[in-house]
Amino acid sequence: MANLGEAQKQMTRRLLPESGLELFRTKGYATTVDDIATAAGTTRVTFYAYCPSRSDLMRALIGEQLKGTLERVRSPEHGSTARDPVATVAEGTHEAVMSWLRRTAELWPAVRPVVRIGRDASVVGPDLPDLVGRWIEEAVAGIEDGLTAAGRLEPHQRRFRGVLAMAQPDYVAQHRDGSDWKFGRDQMLEELGASRVRLLN
Repeated sequence: MANLGEAQKQMTRRLLPESGLELFRTKGYATTVDDIATAAGTTRVTFYAYCPSRSDLMRALIGEQLKGTLERVRSPEHGSTARDPVATVAEGTHEAVMSWLRRTAELWPAVRPVVRIGRDASVVGPDLPDLVGRWIEEAVAGIEDGLTAAGRLEPHQRRFRGVLAMAQPDYVAQHRDGSDWKFGRDQMLEELGASRVRLLN
């Protein structure tokens, strides 16, 4: 019986975030605790036994979803940053930048709805900080670290160039589907890559 109870707990631990993520994607942050509990086949009481609040679930979901796009390592300057962008920026070649962009673009379909949810939640939920903004700031810090490691640009330029280098792919990732840019995916990535190489050299 103990094994059955543990299996039920494990299933609930899995279903609550899965149900929450799906509902946040379809309904936005208007999703309630009762909505999530019902979708997971449980109750509000059980939800609170596993998660202190809807905001905490949102934080965990966004952190988990976005974590997949950044392999975090410790940075003396910024606390935590991402290994791949730091190495790519430090190398600075067109080939390295394009390789990183292609890998990142593969994640766009999965990350795009999570970024939208996170941005909506930070506006609607006063108890939620800008989780997506923090993630982007971490990526900017990674670019800054890469430029510092390579000794490129003046110290006062590095952060702003990182902001510009992150803003472009973020905008493209979020607006690509509804756009009429007359660019195929590969052309779009080539343009982004060329722009990023200019920014970071």
